[in-house]
Parts: sequence; structure tokens; C-alpha cells
Amino acid sequence: MADEAQQNAETTEESKKKGNPLILVGVVGVLMLLEAVGVYALVTMTGPKHSEASVEIDGDVDESERIVELLLVEDRFINISTGRVWQWAATIHLKLKNKNLEKVQAELEKRQAEISEGVAEIIAGASDRHLREPNRETVKRQINAFVQDIFGTDAEGEPRIERIVISRWLPSPLDF
Repeated sequence: MADEAQQNAETTEESKKKGNPLILVGVVGVLMLLEAVGVYALVTMTGPKHSEASVEIDGDVDESERIVELLLVEDRFINISTGRVWQWAATIHLKLKNKNLEKVQAELEKRQAEISEGVAEIIAGASDRHLREPNRETVKRQINAFVQDIFGTDAEGEPRIERIVISRWLPSPLDF
């Protein structure tokens, strides 16, 4: 019995020394909360200030100068420059001013087959590295020169076509 009493006395002394584990968890939790508040305060004070973007729409924009898109060609084209047969699914649009839209549409309807053939020749004759450029700059430049020849310039001497937009450009091998 004396041993048990001595053992109980030792355990109560150890428990007094260790303290309550909930207090330790509470202290750690409070410290983590203070750290989170400090980081939030630091980020809000040193971060970018609140800004608003304002869009002003000018009501005096001439409707004839507004840029519109027109589908030039949507087709699949073949290229064998690598020794393999590749099919390029392409959708190509023209960006032009609204004042040139009627003239370009009329010319496009009259010469659709010629335009499709010209784009097919450009893609078929292009090297693989030009076809796989990230922005397709070489192909766009060649197609732009081709359509400038077809559609020409307007009465003010400006080209009717502002730029070429290739919205779809997907290669797929045809020889499995």
C-alpha cells in the first residue's frame, strides 16, 4: 500500500509539472490565429490598391469604320512536306472595316473556288516548321498577301482587309 501511495504521489507531481494538454493546444491555436491575422494585414497593406476599370463607349464611332469579321474559308487541307501526309483543319476569317464589307462579300462569292484553291496551295507548299509556328505568322503573312491581291484597296488607297484570323488550326496525320 505504501508503494501505491508513493506511486500516486509521483504521478500527481508529474501531472502538475506537465500541465493540462488542452492549454498547450489552446496556446498554439491562438499563436496560429495571430500569425494569420498578421499575414493578412501585411498582404493588404503592401498589396495593390483597389482599382476600377472604366469603359467609355464613344457614341460618335462611325459605323463604316467599325471592324467586322467575315469567314474566308473553312476546310481541310493536305500537306506532305515532311514525307508524311498531314491534314490541316483550318478556319480562316478576315477582319475588315464595315465600309468594305459589301465589296469583299461580293468578290468572295464570285471567286470562292479560286480563294479556296489559293489557300490550299499556300498550306500544301508550306514547310512543316511554318505550319507548326505558335502564332502561325508565316502562314498568316502568305494568306494576307494572297487576299490583298484578290480584294485590293479601297477608294482611299487602304487595303480592304485589316488582318487574317486563324481561329482553328488542327493537324492530324492521314497515314497511320
